[in-house]
Amino acid sequence: MEFQFYMPTRVITGEDCIRKNKDAFRALGTKAMIVTGARSAKANGSEKDVTEALKLADIEYVVFDKVMSNPTIACVYEGAAAARKAGADFVIAIGGGSPMDAGKAIALLAAQDISEDDLFKGQYENKILPMAFVPTTAGTGSEVTPYSILTNDKAQTKTSIATPLLFPALAFLDGRYTKDLGITTTINTAIDALSHGIEGMISVKANPVSDVLAKESIRQIGECFKALKEGSLTAAHREQLLYASMLAGVVIAHTGTTAVHSMGYSLTYFKDIDHGRANGLLLAEFMKFTAAGRPDVIESIITAMGYKKLEELEKDLEELLGAKEAITAEEISKYSSIAIKAKNIGNCPVVPEEKDLIKIYTESFGLSV
Repeated sequence: MEFQFYMPTRVITGEDCIRKNKDAFRALGTKAMIVTGARSAKANGSEKDVTEALKLADIEYVVFDKVMSNPTIACVYEGAAAARKAGADFVIAIGGGSPMDAGKAIALLAAQDISEDDLFKGQYENKILPMAFVPTTAGTGSEVTPYSILTNDKAQTKTSIATPLLFPALAFLDGRYTKDLGITTTINTAIDALSHGIEGMISVKANPVSDVLAKESIRQIGECFKALKEGSLTAAHREQLLYASMLAGVVIAHTGTTAVHSMGYSLTYFKDIDHGRANGLLLAEFMKFTAAGRPDVIESIITAMGYKKLEELEKDLEELLGAKEAITAEEISKYSSIAIKAKNIGNCPVVPEEKDLIKIYTESFGLSV
C-alpha cells in the first residue's frame, strides 16, 4: 500500500472559536488584510468577531470587501495590489467559496510577481502570505484545500490555481455564521460538499485515508437530507454540514475532483447556475456512467448515504434542486467541448470521451438523445 497524506491546516471549531483563540493570529503576522464580500460577513457577525479578535490581539488590519461571486482574475490582482500598498503581512478570508478562493490568490500575488499568462501554470516561488480562513457556508471546503478557483474569461470557464502553498495556516469553523443562510443557498452548498465527497471516492487518486473521510462526510450530509427537504434545519444540522464540508475539503485536497466539476463550470460560467447546484444537476448521471466500470465504488457511496440504490439518491437530489434550467443541444455541445479539456477528466476511473459528456448533460437535463 503506497499513498501520501498531507493536511497542514490547523482547524479550530466551536462557538465563538475566533475570539477564544485570538492569539493564534499573532503567529501569522502583525497586519492583516481581511478579504471578504460586501455584505454577508457583516450581516452574519463573522467580520465583527474577526475584527474584535484582532483588536484584542493588538493586530492592525485593513478590509478588502470587493470580492464578487465567482471572483475574477482582475479582482484578485486588485486585492493583491491593495495588500501590498497597506503593508499587510497575512490574509484572513471570510465567507463562502468566493472570498476564500480570492483570498488564496491575493495571498499568493501579494508575495510574488506573477503575470496573468503564468497564473495557472503552477510554477511559483516558495512565497505566500500566511492565511486564516473563516467559512460562512458549508459547501466549498476551501479552508482546507490547496486550490483557488477563479473565473477565466479567456478560457470561458473557471480555472484552478493548484499548489500546496495555498493551504491556509488556520481555519475557524463556527456554525453560527451559517444559521441565517437561506434554504436554497444551504441546499446548494450542501450538495457542493456532497459532490466533493462522492467525486473524491470516485477519483483515481483516492487513498484509504481519503476514503474514510469521504464516507464520513457523505454519511453526515445524508443524515441532513430530510431536514434540508423539509426546511427544518437546526443549529446542530448547521454544525454537522459545516463539519462535513470541511471533511470533504480535506478529501479533494488529496484526490482532486472529476468530470462533474469541469462540466459544472460551464453551467456556472454561461448560465449563472450556482456551483453546488450545477454539480448536483449532473451528479447522478455521472455516477451511472461510472457504475458501468466501477460498480463497487458507487455501491460504497450509496451505502454511506444510507440508500440501497442510486435511484434513491437521484430522487432526493431532484426534490432538493427543483425544476431544472432550460438548455439546448447546441449549448451542451459547446460545454462538452470545453469540459473535455479539463485536467480533472483524467481523475475519472472510467475516462469519458466528449460524446459521453454530451450524454451526461443530455440525460441530466431530460433532453432526448
